[in-house]
Amino acid sequence: MNKKTTPAKPSQFRISDSFWGRYMDLIREKVLPYQWEALNDRIPDAEPSYVMYNFRAASGSASGQVKGQHKGPVFQDSDFGKWLEAAAYVLSSNKDAELEKNADEAIDIICAAQQPDGYLNSYYILAGLDKRWTNLMDNHELYCLGHLLEGAIAYYEATGKDKFLKAMSSYVDLVYKTFGLGEGKIPGYPGHEEIELALVRLYRLSGDKKHLQLAKYFIDQRGQSPLYFEEEVKKNNNRNYWANGPHKFDYYQAGTPVRKQTGIKGHAVRALYLCSGIADTAMETGDRELSETCERLWESVTERQMYITGSVGSTEYGEAFSYDYDLPNDTIYGETCAAIALVFFARRMLEASTDSKYSDVMERALYNGVLSGMSLDGKSFFYVNPLEVLPLASEMDFFKRHIKPERQKWFGCACCPPNLARLLASIASYAFGRREDGALITHLFIGGEFIHEAGNLKIPVKIETNYPWDGKIKVSFAPEKPVTMDYLFRIPSWCKKYSVRFNGKEITPKIEKGYAGISGDWKKGDTVEINFEMPVRVIEANPAVRENTGKIAVTQGPVVFCLEEADNGKDLHLLSLEPGAEFKTEYKKDLLEGVNVINARGRILKNDWEKGNLYREASPRKYEEKTLRFIPYYAWANRGIGEMRVWINRCFS
Repeated sequence: MNKKTTPAKPSQFRISDSFWGRYMDLIREKVLPYQWEALNDRIPDAEPSYVMYNFRAASGSASGQVKGQHKGPVFQDSDFGKWLEAAAYVLSSNKDAELEKNADEAIDIICAAQQPDGYLNSYYILAGLDKRWTNLMDNHELYCLGHLLEGAIAYYEATGKDKFLKAMSSYVDLVYKTFGLGEGKIPGYPGHEEIELALVRLYRLSGDKKHLQLAKYFIDQRGQSPLYFEEEVKKNNNRNYWANGPHKFDYYQAGTPVRKQTGIKGHAVRALYLCSGIADTAMETGDRELSETCERLWESVTERQMYITGSVGSTEYGEAFSYDYDLPNDTIYGETCAAIALVFFARRMLEASTDSKYSDVMERALYNGVLSGMSLDGKSFFYVNPLEVLPLASEMDFFKRHIKPERQKWFGCACCPPNLARLLASIASYAFGRREDGALITHLFIGGEFIHEAGNLKIPVKIETNYPWDGKIKVSFAPEKPVTMDYLFRIPSWCKKYSVRFNGKEITPKIEKGYAGISGDWKKGDTVEINFEMPVRVIEANPAVRENTGKIAVTQGPVVFCLEEADNGKDLHLLSLEPGAEFKTEYKKDLLEGVNVINARGRILKNDWEKGNLYREASPRKYEEKTLRFIPYYAWANRGIGEMRVWINRCFS
């Protein structure tokens, strides 16, 4: 089971089920056009992006415009890279002349700003090239390069156009010459990881080992003594924002050399991008010590610092991890990008080892902590994804100011929306894999059609399902001639009972590391039918999670559910539920673009207090029966502003 796998390409798969098919249409028809308008500052009443403004200013290509001051955060270039990557995935399977035209014109503008030595960063081109490489810790040059490079690679693979790829490869050449431990080189590394992923991706495309060597250098140099960031602060009189807090250089995952790190620390997105880069590099180099580092960090985040929704990053201070089992629901940060980064990390761990402990987390994060980051119409977004919301607290409590009760049209720091677009547009890469021996592996259950390759044969495969609303999946194979191969599919950890039929006959497949395997000769017309029983489950948290003592949550299949004011009225904190309550699940086609709704009989604490009493002598509590209605967590805040809660009080008789 430890044979390497290669993820499917988005171009191989045409999604057609009602759940993910809608998201694919949404990304293509609404999200990418909307985000293009946002990148060009054309969304009324939304915070400006300045992305294309900065590139136009840097290139001097805008009519009548001269070089001016850079606007917005220093890392805005990266948003175009993510948008382009999403656009590339769409173009890989759908012709869209307008989308391709916008991408090509933007690439022309950006390439016009490239310097003779290959350097391309709008902030330093406008602020002064003499200042470049002087604040690696905070100014995101290498981070922006990583995202632009990933976009360039995806666009080349989708369209065959290599102008942007050549430009970014030239920039990488400059970085290779500039950074390292050799004489005259800068012994630094990025303050915000991302370039590591992009360099491995470029290595896989180019075969040039210097790209892999550079990725490995950035990983191994991080945290070494003398600490580069500490020296950089002194040399350039930079400000260390985290010097007097608990993070210090752990904020950048640089307090300890990577191979000696025992737990996840610091800024959540940076940490998980680093983990993804380590996993990629370990897989390509066969470095066992790096693989062991990945496993330690995986266990740290998923076993002790992950929310039930797959969100990560518990504190607003530094958008960071805090300490084990610290998982507050109403002050959580839970950045959308962090959940996305966890999905990235999970897939890379799966590529090295087919083990459901990775794909279970990937699914959890995807259906909950990721999808909650975007409205159902694709035109507003959450940066922070709370598990408990009281709108008045968001308005009046300074320490909850980051918790928004409604999604925003855009952000001054808009890293999450295009990140969401590129992940969702490439969802097939997370659903299916091809093992090096030709086996087909299903990690996520998404309906559609694709071509699997085993040996020299191309095998049409069709998946039919209404997942995640029920657990029935039918997989049909249509090879032109019989082929010998393995087919593996995940048995989700939430599923305790299931059945498998091969050509209509029930079978008992072998299970290894959470994956069922069927081996043999496959011919046209062969089918595998899987039925996962999907009861409503009542979940409790580890007692070490102080915030959830005496509380329970409701899930069904991969989906976490919540209570929302729109269905249950105000004062959700007064509601409670019995662990043994009976649940009734109903699919509502016309609600929230089609969702399962769960009803259960619960209780509401009766408020019989006299006016003016803030405290009184304790007495038996009085309850009234109340029907509670749960909706999928990802779909909350699509019907106006109101309270929301995932963890509910547990009834005690």
